[in-house]
Amino acid sequence: MGTLISELLIRHDGVVVELPAAGLRLDGLPDEIGDLVELRRLDLAWNQITELPAWIGGLARLSELRLDANRLTGLPDEIGRLGALRELHLDGNALETFPRAVLELAGLSTLFMYGNRIAELPADLDRLVGLRHLAAGGNALTAVPGALWRLTGLRSLNLAENAITEIPGEIGRLTELRMLDLGHNSLSRIPDALGGLPNLTDYLYLSDNGLTCVPPSLGRLDRLAYLNLTDNRLAELPESLGDMAGLVELRLYNNRLTGVPASFGRLSALRELHLRGNRISELPSTLGGLRELRLLDLRDNLLTRLPDTLERLTSLTHLDLRNNRLREIPETLAALPRLEKLDLRWNKLRHHPEALDTLRHRGCMVLL
Repeated sequence: MGTLISELLIRHDGVVVELPAAGLRLDGLPDEIGDLVELRRLDLAWNQITELPAWIGGLARLSELRLDANRLTGLPDEIGRLGALRELHLDGNALETFPRAVLELAGLSTLFMYGNRIAELPADLDRLVGLRHLAAGGNALTAVPGALWRLTGLRSLNLAENAITEIPGEIGRLTELRMLDLGHNSLSRIPDALGGLPNLTDYLYLSDNGLTCVPPSLGRLDRLAYLNLTDNRLAELPESLGDMAGLVELRLYNNRLTGVPASFGRLSALRELHLRGNRISELPSTLGGLRELRLLDLRDNLLTRLPDTLERLTSLTHLDLRNNRLREIPETLAALPRLEKLDLRWNKLRHHPEALDTLRHRGCMVLL
C-alpha cells in the first residue's frame, strides 16, 4: 500500500476502520485495501477511478462507501455482497444503467446517484426495503417505476433535472417524506395527493416545469418551510396556499401571475416572498399581516401603486421594486423600522418622496 494511503488510515483500538482517500487523483485501488476487512467507511470521492475491483465485495463490515465524482460506468456484481452497507454515494459518475447488484443491498438506507446518465430505474426498486434517502436527479429519466411509490419509508426524494412528464397519485403513499425535489422536469401537472404528505416539512421544489396550476390540496402542507414554484406558467394561485402556516420562504418568480391571493396575509411565519418576473399589477392590502417578512422581491412586474399597509411589515429589511410602473410610493414606507435596502430603479416617480430622505437619513440604502 502506498505511503500516502497508509498515512490516511484511521484506526480504532488498533483496527483500521476508515480510509478517507478523497481527491487523491487515484485511477485505481491498491489491492491491499481489500485486506482491510474491518473497514467501516471508505471515501474515494473526487478521484479518477474507472472501475472497482471484485475484491470490494469482501469488505463485509463496510457501512459507507463514497464514490462521487469519479469515472465509473458500472459496478461489479460483488458490490451486492456488502450486506452491512448503509450508504452508497455515486453522484457525478458516468453510469448509463442502474447497477443491478445494488438491489441486493436490502439494508441500504441512502442511495445517491445524482448526475449520471441513467435512463430508467428498475421495476423491482422496492427490493431496497430499508431505503430512506434516494437521489436520482440529473439523469435521463422520463418516467419512474411504480416500485418507487412502494418505498414507503423514504424521507427524502430527489428526481430533479430529468425529463419526467408525470408523477402519479401513488406518490401519496410516501407519507414519511420530509424533502421532495421534482424541479427541472417536464411536468404539466402535479397530483392532488401531493397535499396529503403530512411529514413534508423541509422543502418542496417544483421549479422549472410546465405547470399552469397547482392543486388547492397543497394548502394542507401546513408544516412545510420552503416552497419553490419558480419558472413555470402559473397565472393564478389557489387561496388555500394561505393555509401553509409553516412557510418561511416562498419562491414564485418567473411565472405569469397577475395577482397574489389575499390569503397570503395569513402566512405568519413567512420571511422571504419572491415574486419577481410576473405580471402583478396590484397587491392585496392583507400583505401587511406578514410581520416576520424580511425580504419582498417584486422586481419586473406591472405595479402602479403599493398598499399603505406595507408600513406594518416591521421586520422587512429588503424591498425590491425595480422595473415596475410606479408613479408614487406611500410616505408610510418611512415607518419601516428595519429597512436596510429599498430599490426603486427603473420606475418613473412623479416627484421625490420625503420618505426616501427619511430612510436614507436612518441608514437605509435607497436606489432610484
